[in-house]
Amino acid sequence: MLDIPSLLRVHVDPLIGAQNDMGVCDAIAQNAPVESLVGMSTPQLPKVAGNDPAIPSPAHTAATAAPGALIQDRLAGWVSDLTTLHELTERLIRTSTLQDALHELLRAGAALVGARRGLAVLEPADGLGPTDTVGLGLAHADLGHIETVPRSATSYGRILQGLPDAIAVPDLLGDAELDPRHREVAARLGYAASYALPLTTDGSGQIGAAVWLYDEPAEPDERRRHLVGLYARYAGEHLTRLLELERARTRAVTIAEELLPSRLPRVPGVQLAARHHTGPRGGGDWYDALPLPEGALGLAVGSVTGSGPSALAAMGRLRASLRAYAVMEGEDPVAVLSDLELLMRLTEPARAATALFAYCEPAQRKIVLAGAGHTPPLVIGERRCEFIETSLSAPLGMLACWEAPSVEFSPAPGETVLFCTDGLLQRTGEPIDRAYARLHAAAASVPPGLLDDPGAIADHVLHTVLPDGLDAVDSAEDVVMLAARFA
Repeated sequence: MLDIPSLLRVHVDPLIGAQNDMGVCDAIAQNAPVESLVGMSTPQLPKVAGNDPAIPSPAHTAATAAPGALIQDRLAGWVSDLTTLHELTERLIRTSTLQDALHELLRAGAALVGARRGLAVLEPADGLGPTDTVGLGLAHADLGHIETVPRSATSYGRILQGLPDAIAVPDLLGDAELDPRHREVAARLGYAASYALPLTTDGSGQIGAAVWLYDEPAEPDERRRHLVGLYARYAGEHLTRLLELERARTRAVTIAEELLPSRLPRVPGVQLAARHHTGPRGGGDWYDALPLPEGALGLAVGSVTGSGPSALAAMGRLRASLRAYAVMEGEDPVAVLSDLELLMRLTEPARAATALFAYCEPAQRKIVLAGAGHTPPLVIGERRCEFIETSLSAPLGMLACWEAPSVEFSPAPGETVLFCTDGLLQRTGEPIDRAYARLHAAAASVPPGLLDDPGAIADHVLHTVLPDGLDAVDSAEDVVMLAARFA
């Protein structure tokens, strides 16, 4: 028997009536007393379809039990439900990608309805995407089998076609009207019942559907349906927020890709490769390679402060201006960057940018380089791996007048000059000196068999500096790499 403090007053009739009208969690939210409940224990879960669900269920009291015991049991069940929903929504809100959120939705929903397997389909009704299908306890081939069933014959398919309500099918194989293909797939995969819910929001409408599969004929009781319905409504809002973020990121990536070179030029005596990864909000990092008169080649990398559409627009203007200055006076990289700095002070007074510009003569293997607050390039070959130290200089837009001496060097035959933006260093999450050391160590570890391929060199350095992948580090920075191998 559970004890309730004597100071706790519970109005029985409003609570029971509210539970019947609104459901467990809504009723307790409206009628919960101010004083905290103490001394309550968590009841044990009943089994559903042979499984052990992860949520507690309220204790059941015989009709002849005392009214006080009935109230205690109901309050204990309501508090247990609220605690469960709080824990599950806390786990959901910590997800930051659509894939992770869909997987968490399936795991939580399976615990709430007492199922073991399921799938979630993301398919926004506005048709703007993205679309995705993820499974719980289902292999990729299993999802493929389910997708061969006509959509109109599946519960999640009917939801995606506009049905707004949950669909419970307690005995699939016992349904005489079941589509033959659906019966065949259900028998092959070993599920006998399903429960499906729409994923909707008030503002965006339907964005998908989730369905959980039982290994034997079963269906969730009224309480479980209410709990999973509350959870699904919250999950729909969270998924909508992630959906908008993903769409914004996709638009930023598309714009950034359109502003960068669609292909690298072919210049005798040099092989080029580039790698570009846009941050989640779209940054202002860029690269460029353009043929210049008399067989010369201009190479540039740079970064504009800020992120989002305004940074992308500023990056596009800056890159276009640098190309024009490089054509006019590319043999003097200091003049190119000085002109760019003057333009920034006049047109982008609130921004700063870092940049490197190299004037290359591949036939003579000669490079003249100037930098403005940017990460120096690396020269990588069989006999050396070292930074090409540029003159110490502030970023563009930071001083009233920018100017710094250029550096001239000659790569040996077969050596590669690797340019990268600061985003690669910042994504390591380490202090700048350690990040530089990591970058140098990664370049020095390039296997001899990869030295003939600038693209392979860039990939090796990228994966060595960030072994866990670009998305594993909490950073909004772009990553740009430009590799030039001289014959």
